[in-house]
Amino acid sequence: MERILIIDDDAALCELVGEYLQPLGFAVEAVHRGDTGVERALRSEHDLILLDVMLPGQNGFEVLRQIRESSKVPVLMLTARGDDVDRIVGLEIGADDYLPKPFNPRELAARVRAILRRSSSRDDAELATTLVVGDVEMELGTRLVRRSGKIVELTAVEFEVLERLLRAAGRITTREELSREVLGRSPSPFDRSIDMHISNLRKKLGHQIGAAERIKTVRGVGYIYAQPGATKGA
Repeated sequence: MERILIIDDDAALCELVGEYLQPLGFAVEAVHRGDTGVERALRSEHDLILLDVMLPGQNGFEVLRQIRESSKVPVLMLTARGDDVDRIVGLEIGADDYLPKPFNPRELAARVRAILRRSSSRDDAELATTLVVGDVEMELGTRLVRRSGKIVELTAVEFEVLERLLRAAGRITTREELSREVLGRSPSPFDRSIDMHISNLRKKLGHQIGAAERIKTVRGVGYIYAQPGATKGA
C-alpha cells in the first residue's frame, strides 16, 4: 500500500482527502503544521507528500526546501487558485507538480497516480538501461544522473523529463508530449510546469554543451536536447 503524507492546516480538507484516497488503496496520514510536517516527512518513509503553501510553524516553501536537502520523495504542492507565483516558486524549489485549491478529488487522485506510476511500470530490461548523451549519463535502475562523472540531484519529474529529452536528442520533444507522458495531463495555455522543470534542468546540468545550447527552446512547440558534437546554431 502506497503511503501519502498530507501537510495542511485545514483539518477538514485533510479528512476529506483521506476519506477519498483510502478506498483507492492509499494509506493517508496528516499533520497540520509546517515544522512538524518536516519532522514527519524526514523521519518516516512516504511515497508522496501533499504540501500546502500557507502553514503555521513554517510555510510550505521552507518545508519543501528542508525536505529537498535530504529526500527525493515526490511532492505535490497545493496552491491558491490563480496564484502563479506560488506555483513557480514551488517548482523552482523542487516540487514535482502543483494542484490549485479548491480541487476536484478525482483530479487529485489522477495527479497522485500520475506521479506514483512514473517509475513503477518499467520492466527489468529498461531498468538495466544506461543512457549516455554527451557529458550526461543516466542509470534508469538506480535513477542516478551524472554530468562529467559528478552526480546531479534531480527530482522525480526532472528525471523523467530528462530521460525523454535524452532519448530524443537532436529532435524536438513537444511540450504536449512531456506534459502527457510525465505529468499525465494535457498542458493548459497558462500551465508553466514543464517550462519550470526544463529551467531547473538547465541550472543543474549547465546551459551549454561546449558551444551548443544544451536544451534549446523551440518557441510554441517544445525543446531539443543537443546531440554530442553539435555546434552553436546547428
